[in-house]
Amino acid sequence: MLDYSALRAVAAVVQSGSFEKAAGLLGVTPSAVSQRVKQLEERLGTVLIARGNPCTATDTGEWLCRHMENVGMLESELLHQLPALAPPDETRKAVTLHIATNADSLATWFLTAIANFSKDAPYLLNVAIDDEDHTAEWLQRGRVLAAVTSLEKPVQGCRRLSLGTLRYHATASPDFMERHFPAGVTVEALMRAPSLVFNQKDRLQNRWVRQVFGQDLACPAHWLPSTQGFIDASLAGLGWGMNPEPLAEAHLKTGRLVALRPQTPLDIPLSWQINRLAADRLAGLTREVTTTARRFLL
Repeated sequence: MLDYSALRAVAAVVQSGSFEKAAGLLGVTPSAVSQRVKQLEERLGTVLIARGNPCTATDTGEWLCRHMENVGMLESELLHQLPALAPPDETRKAVTLHIATNADSLATWFLTAIANFSKDAPYLLNVAIDDEDHTAEWLQRGRVLAAVTSLEKPVQGCRRLSLGTLRYHATASPDFMERHFPAGVTVEALMRAPSLVFNQKDRLQNRWVRQVFGQDLACPAHWLPSTQGFIDASLAGLGWGMNPEPLAEAHLKTGRLVALRPQTPLDIPLSWQINRLAADRLAGLTREVTTTARRFLL
């Protein structure tokens, strides 16, 4: 028999980041929360919460949290049909769903999708950001229920739907082009011209260089973990970078940005993968994601 009071305590600590805040969510003392978590950890023989500021879930703890999300969705549906089951003095708390996407999708189309979903859904959302090549790992580790990912192979236990292609252009300001590529975009010039890189996982610039020149280059780089920052930095002449077409298109038309190689965009296919246990109950989320993707993606 599962100890759901202990499972709720684990989920509350992970969601709030501390035992004190979890106690407030559950209406009990911090000591009670700590005791419930400790007893469950001793029963399972493994640590569920990495104590810190904030507290975070271990891999096993993440799986338990996703289970509690599914339980929360089931309870929400049941109480909607049978409201008399709820204690009269209990305030119903919205279930928080954990999903993952890449930053460029969030900045161009994904926010529209989840905003449309949230208008009628009784859920809150916790959106994690990672590179599109790595969001599938969040699903595999049980950290999220669904993710936008570039992984073509279905994650075990998940349903996969193709969304379309997010197109990128290698862009820079006219001034940057004059300073760094006066004789054209060549291998030699690229090895001297500063590029823009989101983080250590960002491989878009490398993919584009390999696609165009057939080789890997060690390009100098400014590190800038912001989708809008990429656009602004490109406009300001800080470096050249791979900008998503929905954000760069208007600037390309006005000439404020210039494509390094106009006829060589980089296309990244995206898919939506969702845990099978939650897929039916979150059909509305999948519908909004796929519908919005069709409007924005190729």
